[in-house]
Amino acid sequence: MSKLYLVPTPIGNLEDMTLRAIRVLKEVDVVLAEDTRTSGKLLKHFEIDTPMQSHHMHNEHKMAEALVRRLQAGETMALISDAGTPAISDPGFLLTRACVENGIEVECLPGATAFVPALVNSGLPNDRFVFEGFLPVKKGRQTRLTQLAEEKRTMVFYESPHKLLKTLTNFVEYFGEDRQVSVSRELTKFHEENARGTAKEVLAHFESKPIKGEIVIVVVGKSK
Repeated sequence: MSKLYLVPTPIGNLEDMTLRAIRVLKEVDVVLAEDTRTSGKLLKHFEIDTPMQSHHMHNEHKMAEALVRRLQAGETMALISDAGTPAISDPGFLLTRACVENGIEVECLPGATAFVPALVNSGLPNDRFVFEGFLPVKKGRQTRLTQLAEEKRTMVFYESPHKLLKTLTNFVEYFGEDRQVSVSRELTKFHEENARGTAKEVLAHFESKPIKGEIVIVVVGKSK
């Protein structure tokens, strides 16, 4: 039967690849990859020779209809991103929605995603939280930060290394310098780092060193 599998891939440590993910990637007809060069290394490591096709943010709109037709014709496909779970700040939502609307079965495997370990190891309340992903770069940024200043749930953000200082500075300005923050960098990798403290303290920590790697920021919500 035709089916679209959403398959998480490791965010750093290859040992986080599940046995089920390896089996599915070997069994499907085609692997839709965000970057075939990056995914090619992963598939080679696990001796997976399934054909790949590029599927990324720049072509996912125009590809969805054609992929749905192929699935309706009986193909099975696996969608992977460069790291983590597809559709979480990565391509995947549009194709998943198109499949659901056309009655094509979709199955998402459990597996790696960066914000879960960052949230859990932050030491901040995680019984209720909101995932914000990347903040707007320019338009709408101030408005969003103003709104989030009143958010009472723990907040989770993704950020790039070259924008981390700007974002932490914004947090000091909009949330207050004493708001508790945790920054996780290079999760599951050799140089993993988790910096915790007030917004002011964490900002000072990263101002004094080069910043590299993928980053997740966890911010405690406003006190009631």
